[in-house]
Amino acid sequence: QVHLVESGGGLAQAGDSLRLSCAASGRTFSSETMGWFRQAPGKEREFVASISWGGRYTDYTDSGKGRFTISRDNVKNTLYLQMNSLKSEDTAVYYCAAASRYSGTRRSLRDYDYWGQGTQVTVSS
Repeated sequence: QVHLVESGGGLAQAGDSLRLSCAASGRTFSSETMGWFRQAPGKEREFVASISWGGRYTDYTDSGKGRFTISRDNVKNTLYLQMNSLKSEDTAVYYCAAASRYSGTRRSLRDYDYWGQGTQVTVSS
């Protein structure tokens, strides 16, 4: 069992930066693929970014490339998402997730076993 708790969301203006954190406990965090997803009102949950177990490989949705950076600290059991140049369309609830069966980057929601409760990010234009 993995317990994931996100933090760092809030209200921002377009062009601002936010850093989300996800604290993990309960399993061997360092051996699992981790990811960030988001869900805007009335829309399906979508992939944002993923990182391999050791942090060497990362993957981003096209809208996040060049603006978002996913990283992890396997000593602190914490996942991060640095979001720069925020846009109003980034407004969503952001979820971190763990894919215990994988070690490389993954985009599909179905590959993730454990989810946090989410943190709201609201960007005003």
